[in-house]
Amino acid sequence: MARLDADTLEMVMSTLAKYADKSLPANFLLDLDRNDEFPQKVLAELNDPMKFGLHLLFIPEEYGGLGGGAYDIYRVSEIMAGIDLGIATSVLATFLGADPIRVGGTDAQKAYWLGRMAEEGLLVAYGATEPQAGSDLAALQTRAVPVMENGAVAGYRISGRKQWISNGGVAEVYTILALAPGGPSWFIVERGADGFSQNKPEDKHGIRSSNTAALFLEDVYVDADRLVGGEEGKGLQQAQAVFGYTRLMVAAFGLGAGWAALQRAIPYSQTRIQAGAPLSQKQGYTHKLIVPNAVRLEAARAYIEWAAERIDRGGQDLQTEGAVAKYAATEAGNKAAEDCIQALGGYGYTREYMVEKIKRDVRITTIYEGTSEIMEWTIARERWQLHLKSRGAYYNDWADRLERVARQEPENGAGVTALALRALAVILERCRLDRLTRSQHVLFRLGELIACAETAAVFAERVVQRPTEAIPLDTPTRQAMSRICAREAALKVACDGLHWTIGAGQSDPDLAASLNLPAIYQAQAGLLADMDFVAGKLNEAFPAA
Repeated sequence: MARLDADTLEMVMSTLAKYADKSLPANFLLDLDRNDEFPQKVLAELNDPMKFGLHLLFIPEEYGGLGGGAYDIYRVSEIMAGIDLGIATSVLATFLGADPIRVGGTDAQKAYWLGRMAEEGLLVAYGATEPQAGSDLAALQTRAVPVMENGAVAGYRISGRKQWISNGGVAEVYTILALAPGGPSWFIVERGADGFSQNKPEDKHGIRSSNTAALFLEDVYVDADRLVGGEEGKGLQQAQAVFGYTRLMVAAFGLGAGWAALQRAIPYSQTRIQAGAPLSQKQGYTHKLIVPNAVRLEAARAYIEWAAERIDRGGQDLQTEGAVAKYAATEAGNKAAEDCIQALGGYGYTREYMVEKIKRDVRITTIYEGTSEIMEWTIARERWQLHLKSRGAYYNDWADRLERVARQEPENGAGVTALALRALAVILERCRLDRLTRSQHVLFRLGELIACAETAAVFAERVVQRPTEAIPLDTPTRQAMSRICAREAALKVACDGLHWTIGAGQSDPDLAASLNLPAIYQAQAGLLADMDFVAGKLNEAFPAA
């Protein structure tokens, strides 16, 4: 994928920030939430090519768009989530709904539909999920029956139901996944088609300013040219092709929402006096509620940027990286928002303050575009295969690279992260020898440990060589954050790995020694000093007004 030049990306982000400051004040967003109201006017303005044209970001230049890449969309998605995750979800839904056409459409379909989306700012919805199928797209019940004329397929009649569809009740164009005789296939259906109806909006826990509704298709006719790609049976392949990319968008939502909560809690802590001093000076507050969350979010950011750059360079088959990014960032964002409610005390728990809303909103990021459990399974399955194919060398080789980084840049925490990766390799090999992955729970916990270790590893590798431009934290601060992250990853992989392999019946009496636990525990030295340093720097970066 192409990328915008730096000036264009900065213009898009600054214009979006100015629009939010002017048109989306906190009281307006809180009213949308209280009233469970979809902001039709806001989405129309955001998608109006003459006013803002945010939707142009994902449409290729040849069809009238800006042709943004994965990195650009991550940056804008983070900003959107920091403003309002419900509105951001409506934007995501249009991106997602257009993806089957962008990835799998014929040249004529792309020119017509993407061109219309660019010119008219259409709202789009992605109709894949079904009531009984959930994330299992292969379990489709919606059917597309060919209509024959003169021995050829003239069109299809589609029948079925879709559930939990973002923009479902308000979209003008829908991409619908249905089972045709040749296999799962995407079809383009327009609002108002005979037999096509939308249910009332869902009464949701969060993202209440987004529209979520069920779709009903009763013998809905579409011409044959509405079959995406013009060939049946390509639907799952087309869906899989964009998972690495779309999951990065949701990862950025977790990142943006998590930081939006922290950026309220950090300034609050500087003015809230307890026992004669501000909370910002108390380790019991900063080291539990603030610093660990900032560290996990920035580790996830490093991984998002690494994956986005690979996608923009034309990298293929990055579903696992997309899953790691989504899992790490959304779990971190959800935890950050939860802790920020605690950080603000009674204020955090009331609906008058934005943190309570952020917490309800961000929770969905661990569910849509694949639940955290689906992410754990995806990560574990794919990395397990790499472990087997490499005969256990995959993570040991990565640890070798980190040790070389540690010799060049000893302040990054790369040496400690290498301990985490070597411990991970030991745990994976023990699971192979004792066939422990026959237990589904062990497999899922491996996914969690792999995500933790990989985000720490990428953070350590990039903290100096490829520093982020997205947040005002200097290199020494980010190095301290990387060291904190490395320690946590090493301890988690070794201790949780022992916990679950022993619990599943592993047979090596010396497994603990194989994990190099003494070195991992010794590596915890300096942890509190690093946390003190990061807490101070966060207060400098986000001062009270």
